[in-house]
Amino acid sequence: MNTIRDRLEAILSRLDSRSNEERVYTRLYLHEARAAADAADARRREGISLGPLDGRIVSIKDLFDVAGETTLAGSVILRDAPAATADAPIVARLRRAGAIIIGKTNMSEFAFSGVGINPHYGTPGCAADSSRIPGGSSSGAGVSVGEGTAEIAIGTDTGGSVRIPASLNGCVGFKPTTLRVPTQGAYPLSYALDSIGPLATSVADCAATDAIMAGEEPAPLTAMPLAGLRIGVPRGRLFTLTEEMVAVAFEEKLALLERAGARIVDVDIEDLLEAMGDLMAEAPLVAIEAAAVHADHLDFDEKLFDPLVITRIRMGANYRAAGYIRLMRARAALIAQMHERLAPHDTLALPATATSALPIADLEADFDRYMKANILMLRNTTWGNQFDLTGISMPMPGLVRPAGMQFVARNGEDRRLLAIAAGIEPVLAG
Repeated sequence: MNTIRDRLEAILSRLDSRSNEERVYTRLYLHEARAAADAADARRREGISLGPLDGRIVSIKDLFDVAGETTLAGSVILRDAPAATADAPIVARLRRAGAIIIGKTNMSEFAFSGVGINPHYGTPGCAADSSRIPGGSSSGAGVSVGEGTAEIAIGTDTGGSVRIPASLNGCVGFKPTTLRVPTQGAYPLSYALDSIGPLATSVADCAATDAIMAGEEPAPLTAMPLAGLRIGVPRGRLFTLTEEMVAVAFEEKLALLERAGARIVDVDIEDLLEAMGDLMAEAPLVAIEAAAVHADHLDFDEKLFDPLVITRIRMGANYRAAGYIRLMRARAALIAQMHERLAPHDTLALPATATSALPIADLEADFDRYMKANILMLRNTTWGNQFDLTGISMPMPGLVRPAGMQFVARNGEDRRLLAIAAGIEPVLAG
């Protein structure tokens, strides 16, 4: 039987053989990971376990604080910032659970992109095709799980940044309700929208990781039966411009779920989506809050920024405080309306991303094409953050390129959604 240290060394050897351009990781913890693996092997020999993450190899996104080092968040302007004095709470909880943190993964600058391109540290190509985008902003997180250089990855999701890379890299990505997992020690993008979630190869691994990061005692996940499961499908704007391969696969998987006993019905949320869109027509909430986060950086030399990111941050720079307060009050009312609208349904189903991974070169070469691709890539996930829902992207196997099927549930129904996903998982796997 291979040891945990053996598994770790196989991954490190694979990473060591790569060229510098393949930047899935921005930092590796060689000494610390080996020591943690040896400790996990010693516990195993004595029949001791710290729980489901004991000895699991985990990557963390490059915006989580690790004591003694500067948190870069995919940027270069933070290089001279003070080092973190303590691990982020979720990092400390993972360590206490026996997880082996192998390194920090690459990301979009300041987590502000659904595409995953980074001009400073290189762009990791998606696990299935390195010439194509990994999805953002947790780009390296998705690739690390998709290619097997981590068993579990921790990302953040402000508009889809866990679910999008999960979709494009063929793994499971879970977004909890905002504030379920503490965000202290994670470099912020939007205080109101940020959430922290896991990516893994199974729903069970995501559930165990979510529980540990939320400070709960991880318990075995009981799959919810599909017979009578009420699945709503929000057809409308969230289904336009969908790549044919993705659309066909989604309908095929939906039919499988129906044959397994689920009740599939269309659900209309167009009025709520339109109202939320109108509310943020002047500037998206994420841009308004990002401009506040980066108020001290906006006068820096533009050459230090990803131009595709700084352009979006500045969209919110002139938004007035009174307008922000009105926006947040109106958003709270819309969240309550969506909560009521979704009550008759156990979950909603839709494609996690409208398309599979696009060629990196095409988007790097054309600003307008990048912006359009970014908007479309974020479309099917961002509304879940705006309405403070919980969501999960699950692979649709058998496609030429990976794409995910997303399931969404009401605020606070995180564990219930994971149980639903556990029931759906074997059906999607065929």
